[in-house]
Amino acid sequence: MNALREEEKSPGQRLQEAHLKMTRPRLLVLSLLHELKEHYSADEIVNELRARQTPLPRASIYNALDALVSRGLVLRADAGPGRVLYEKGGTWHHHFVCMSCGAVIDVPCLKGEKPCLLPERVPGRVEEAQIIFRGYCQTCLSKAEENSQGEKSTQ
Repeated sequence: MNALREEEKSPGQRLQEAHLKMTRPRLLVLSLLHELKEHYSADEIVNELRARQTPLPRASIYNALDALVSRGLVLRADAGPGRVLYEKGGTWHHHFVCMSCGAVIDVPCLKGEKPCLLPERVPGRVEEAQIIFRGYCQTCLSKAEENSQGEKSTQ
C-alpha cells in the first residue's frame, strides 16, 4: 500500500492524523492556507474566506488557527511588532522580513526542525524557536539602486 505524500493528503486526512476534530472552521482555514501557500494574518484569512462566500466569525478563525498551530498543521510566524502571520505547516524554517515593503520570505533552517540549536546547547525543552532576519529584499534593493542611478544621471 502506497502512503500518500503529505501534499497529496486532504485537509480532512491531515486533521484526522493530527487527532483533531474535523470542524468547518478548521477545514476551511487549513484548506485556504494550503491553497494559497503564502503568509497570512488572521484578518487576511477572515477577509479571504468572506470573499469566497464562506465567512466565519473571527473568534472561530482564531480558535481554528490555535488548534492547527498546536498540532503543527499550521506555522505561526512573528513578523514584527504586533504582526503575526500564518502559513501551512511543513518543513521548519525561518523568515526574512523586508523593512521597506514588508515582504515575508522563507529562509531554510539548517536543521529543518525546531529548535535550531545543537542538542548539547539546548538549555531545556524548547517549544518554539524563530529567527527573524530583517533587512531589505532584492526587489527593494534593485528599486533603490535604480532610483540612485536616475538621480546621478540628472545631476
